[in-house]
Amino acid sequence: MLVKSPTRFEDKAKNDVVHTGERRPAMNEVADIRTLIPFVVVALVAYLVPLAAPLALSGRLTRELTSTGNTQVTSLLAALIALFVFRRMAIYPGARAFEFIVPAFSTTFGVAATILLVTRISYSGAMLLTGYVASVAVTFLLGYFGQRGAVRRFYYVPTGNTDIVNDAPMVDWVRLEKPFLPTDTAALIVADLRSSHSPEWERMLAQAAISGVPVYHTKQLRESLTGRVQIEHLSENSFGSLLPALGYKGVKRAIDVVASILLLPLLIIPLAVIALVVRTSSPGPILFRQRRMGYRGVPFDMLKFRTMTVRAVTDCDVTEREAAITQDADVRVTRPGRFLRRSRLDELPQIVNILRGEMSWIGPRPEAVPLSAWYEEELPFYSYRHIVRPGITGWAQVNQGHVAGLDDVHVKLHYDFYYIKFFSFWLDLLIGLRTVGIMLTGFGAK
Repeated sequence: MLVKSPTRFEDKAKNDVVHTGERRPAMNEVADIRTLIPFVVVALVAYLVPLAAPLALSGRLTRELTSTGNTQVTSLLAALIALFVFRRMAIYPGARAFEFIVPAFSTTFGVAATILLVTRISYSGAMLLTGYVASVAVTFLLGYFGQRGAVRRFYYVPTGNTDIVNDAPMVDWVRLEKPFLPTDTAALIVADLRSSHSPEWERMLAQAAISGVPVYHTKQLRESLTGRVQIEHLSENSFGSLLPALGYKGVKRAIDVVASILLLPLLIIPLAVIALVVRTSSPGPILFRQRRMGYRGVPFDMLKFRTMTVRAVTDCDVTEREAAITQDADVRVTRPGRFLRRSRLDELPQIVNILRGEMSWIGPRPEAVPLSAWYEEELPFYSYRHIVRPGITGWAQVNQGHVAGLDDVHVKLHYDFYYIKFFSFWLDLLIGLRTVGIMLTGFGAK
């Protein structure tokens, strides 16, 4: 109930069901109850368990102690908001649900404590801490038992495109040998609905819809399972299906600017230290400027701390393109440069690009102009990724890491399309949290 897969299919992939019919009432009731259970349990725990703190401190369980009621209500609201945020982030592919429980609850309880301090409302720190620990613990337990009972079995029609079976090995795939409905009461059927099926298979799919058995199109389900969107025809972008949410674009830009202004004073000392290290590590400038392809296909000069030795580049297109690609164990990378690249600290000067309106904190990673020109010639619809501002980090970076080869960039492009299609605050929040983990582990760095 709290784990990634059931939430994703209930809250998100249900929109991908192509054949619809009269749903079985019992199944709907069970799904509704399963959705509400975690909120009810967490609410009760967050409201009642904090009373254990005054019991331990004063030896009696009473609501007459100063600030008891304020703290209970604060704990309740913080826990419910945290659970809502957690579930919103866990619907996305690749989001390992358990790793977001602590950040979600720590953020909401921290904000709640800050508000209480600023407004000088009386509260009990011991009670609030008890509510935080209890809420996190019960969420972990609910997630654990929900994961144990999760069913991730799909029955697929063997005709048409069945590549999804190889693309999503984390799912239990069952091949339908004959055009008969599965006896499994929780069956989910997958079919390539663009393919021409025999009359027998088409009757089975229609019967599934009438019986209330969900039938998913392979293309949409593949997006939900892999976090990648593939454009095969121009018609797939009809009616703005891949246009980013216009309402959020303005909000996102405001968040970018405010966050940059707030962070810049805090980063002045770290930026100065890094600049000094870069300057003394090897001859050359502190900042590296490279022409990158940006928002709406307009090139701009992206800033980074220099992490490589200075090397002359000829006017030859091939040499220029090769120079823009960072290889594994690239000899040009300096010793401090390896740490900066691994921790992504070399990207911090791009705050200037964000304030200029050339970049965002989160978005498709901008490519060097020679590489972008090459990819546009080789990969269909590549330029479509420029419909949003490029970012310091992005959905492709947290899932794939740094890549340069055509085949890998093709996969990266599908991640970028997924980001554009599901462009939202929640996806940005998920990417931001996963980026913190990547800065610690160095995933995908070269």
